[in-house]
Amino acid sequence: MPTQHLVVLGAGESGASAARLGQQRGYTVFVSDFGPGSDRYLAELQQAGIAYETGGHTLSRLLQAEVVVKSPGIPDTAPVIREIRAAGIPIISEIEFAFRYVDPRATIVGITGSNGKTTTTLLTHYLLQSAGEKAVAGGNLGDSFARLLIDHEPQDIYVLELSSFQLDGIVDFRPNIAAILNITPDHLDRYGYELDRYADSKLRIGKNQRAEDHLLVLLDEKTLAPALRRNPTRARITTIDPDRDIRGGAIHPGSRPFDLSGGRLTGRHNAMNALFAVHIARLLNVSDEEIQLALDNFQPAPHRMELIPTSDGRTWINDSKATNVDSTYFALEAMDGPTVWIAGGTDKGNDYDPLREVTDGKVHTLICLGLENEKLRAAFADLERVVECRSAAEAVRLANEYARPGDRILLSPACASFDLFKNYVDRGDQFRDCVKTIVA
Repeated sequence: MPTQHLVVLGAGESGASAARLGQQRGYTVFVSDFGPGSDRYLAELQQAGIAYETGGHTLSRLLQAEVVVKSPGIPDTAPVIREIRAAGIPIISEIEFAFRYVDPRATIVGITGSNGKTTTTLLTHYLLQSAGEKAVAGGNLGDSFARLLIDHEPQDIYVLELSSFQLDGIVDFRPNIAAILNITPDHLDRYGYELDRYADSKLRIGKNQRAEDHLLVLLDEKTLAPALRRNPTRARITTIDPDRDIRGGAIHPGSRPFDLSGGRLTGRHNAMNALFAVHIARLLNVSDEEIQLALDNFQPAPHRMELIPTSDGRTWINDSKATNVDSTYFALEAMDGPTVWIAGGTDKGNDYDPLREVTDGKVHTLICLGLENEKLRAAFADLERVVECRSAAEAVRLANEYARPGDRILLSPACASFDLFKNYVDRGDQFRDCVKTIVA
C-alpha cells in the first residue's frame, strides 16, 4: 500500500498531536504554521522527526496531501484553506482524524455548548472516574483527542469537550452520548454574525449518531428547538429542563434528587452543568450513591467561579473564563450579596442589557479592566461607582479599596482577554496571584 501524505495546519496542541498520531499510523507528515509556533509543540515535532515549517505556508508542499488536518483556530475563509479545497483535498478536524483510530469498543461522550462545557466535561469525567470507570477527559480542554490516543493507555470512555470549530470539521465522528448544554451568541464572527449558522454548527455533534445513541439538549424553544428541526438526528433525545429539574439547592434528573449544597457546585449555572453530567453518568450505569458522593467532593476547574481563599472577610471569585455575556449573567445571578464586579476586555459585539436584571440592587461597584471601556461604562453608568484600570494588580487594588466586609468581589469579564492578557488563563492567574499578594 503506498504511503499517504498528511498535512497538518497549525503547530499547537491539536496539530502536534494529530501529526504524531498520523506518523504512528504510517503517514508521511508535514506540519505548516502561518505563525511562529509554540516552542513546546515544535520540540515535540523535532523529537518525533516530523518535518514542519513556521512563519508561512509553502503551498506546493501542502497540495501534496491526501488529507489535511486543520487547527480549529483557522477559519474556513483563510486563503490557504480555499486553495486546498479548490484542489479537491479533504480538510478535517483533529477530532475527526483521531476518531478514525479510536478503539470502536470505546464509548465516546461529546459535550458542546456556548457555556459550561469545561465544567460539565470535568464533572462528567469525575463522576465516572470516582465510580471506578476507566475514563479520560480532553478534546477542547487539556489533552487533545489525538494525544489521548497516543500518550495514554486505551480507555473505555473518552469524555470530550467539543467546540463549534472542531465540529465544523467532522465527517464520520460519532459520540455515543452527546450533550448540547446551551446556545447563546458567541464566536459569531466565524458564522457571518448569524446565530442560526452557529447553532447548526453545534448540532453537527448529533449528525452521525444512531438509534442506540443519546443526545441530551437544553429545553430552549427559541434557538435549540429550531436548530434540532433543521438538523435531525437518529439518536434518542432527552430534553433537560432546568426550571423543572433545579429546586431548592438540589437537582432532580430522574427518580431521586441530588443535593448540591454540600459541595462546590454553587449557582444555577453549575446546577445546569450537574444536570447534564448526572444524566450522562446514569446512562453509563453509575449508581446514585456514587454520583452523590462525587458531587460532594468535586472541585470546579480554575477560572470558572473559582473561590480564592482569603481571611479578609470577603469572597474573591475568579471567573475569568466568562468571556461572553451569558456566562457572566449566570455568575452575577449566583452572587448572594453586595458585589464588586470586575469586567471588560475585548468586546465581541456584546449587548449588556440582559445583565441589568442581575446587577440592579446587587453590584455597587464596576471596575472596568480593559483598553476600551466606553461601552461598558455607558451601559452601567447609573451604578454607585464605575472606575477604570489597565492591569490585574490595579483591579485588585481598587476592589480591595471599595469592597466592604462581607462583599463578593467577582472577576467575570463578559469579554475576551487579548487586549491586556495572553488569554483568559493568564488573566485569571494574574488576578489570583494579585489577590494573594495584596489581600491579607
